[in-house]
Amino acid sequence: MVDVELKRGRFQDKVAIVTGAAGGIGAATARRFAREGAALVLVDLPAAAGQRDAVMDACKADGAAEAIGLDCDVSREEDVAAAAKAAMARFGRIDVVVNVAGSMAFKLIQDFSGDEWRRLMDINFMGAVFFTQAALRVMKPGGAIVNISSIHAFQTTARVAPYAAAKAALASLTRSTAIEGKALGIRANAVAPGAIDTQMFWTSPTIASGEEKVPESMLGKPESIAAVAAFLASDDAAFITGSIVTADGGRLSAL
Repeated sequence: MVDVELKRGRFQDKVAIVTGAAGGIGAATARRFAREGAALVLVDLPAAAGQRDAVMDACKADGAAEAIGLDCDVSREEDVAAAAKAAMARFGRIDVVVNVAGSMAFKLIQDFSGDEWRRLMDINFMGAVFFTQAALRVMKPGGAIVNISSIHAFQTTARVAPYAAAKAALASLTRSTAIEGKALGIRANAVAPGAIDTQMFWTSPTIASGEEKVPESMLGKPESIAAVAAFLASDDAAFITGSIVTADGGRLSAL
């Protein structure tokens, strides 16, 4: 019982922004922070507003100090600036940013158009850049940024080159943010998930066709990634910055 109470208080009086909050890892992360007492700013595309608002209601039921939902295309710098401004107007502070929003497409390198490459890089990488910039401008010492990268940053497969490139860039951004954030008292870390039971995973053509098989022991739940993100954002990880934590059930070592 004591452990539960301690966990519930880790984000008491703190404000966390979670991108891609309408489903998958984003929704699980939002609910984890809610259970630990955070006030939440849930960010996702306007088209996902219904799902995001359902997550918002669940967060309130889970114990969030407060939760608001914002329409935001993370690939648009002006949308991110507006979201950060709205968060500051509502709460007067931003203590944590978890960059989850992402997208995959499946083609050979030569078959992706330039626009498709740019769109996927914008969603998977530049969105985190924009939210990192916004956070560094207003966060006070003790703030934390957590990026959701991927094991594709280190070892990838065919037909996901833009996604893998973006996730590798995100790992690099995490290290750079840790270096520059140190003087501000702001930490930055990343989680590199493996195969996670989300809609994005099941839409992979190689998974859908059975060409690629993932052992059940190596298929994680979104809640497992949320737990790592919450740890890295908490004061329990005060001595950790610039780290990329692999959370893949051993999948990377088996590839």
